[in-house]
Amino acid sequence: MASNESLAVAVPTPQGRYVPATRVGSTIRTAGMTPRSDGQLLLTGRVGVDVDVVQAREAAAVAVRNALVAARSLVAPGESLRCAEMTVYIACDSNFTALSAVADGASDVLAAVFGLDGLPARRAVGVYALPGGSPVEVALVAEAQLIPEEPATKERASRRATP
Repeated sequence: MASNESLAVAVPTPQGRYVPATRVGSTIRTAGMTPRSDGQLLLTGRVGVDVDVVQAREAAAVAVRNALVAARSLVAPGESLRCAEMTVYIACDSNFTALSAVADGASDVLAAVFGLDGLPARRAVGVYALPGGSPVEVALVAEAQLIPEEPATKERASRRATP
């Protein structure tokens, strides 16, 4: 589970009665995504008990890639995706406090995709358990934004429209 894996190809299949992502207007929200590949969890356990920080960071990277694929599936041609908010849930025991270090695995992926200026606001939340025994779960809130036309394209379009 290397953190430099490319984004998943297919939208992750829901593991229950929900959809991977929804869009209302330009706002896209993803379901919580776990580190799954082809529907199978790549890692299980609680961070700080069964899973170390390095493994958890890699799992967070896989989970955010799944969330990005789900969000991008709702972006129309001529639009781009801008992540506004990310929540990283970390299954851990009450003594585990390196939540930000784990969440950085997801942030690193977003920084590689969108650049440092494209990082969203983030929260890292410790919880006792996650679906299927996953060590992490990532959810995104994003905006679909129109890609501005280049000036030359606008000029050509206006010349075509003029009789």
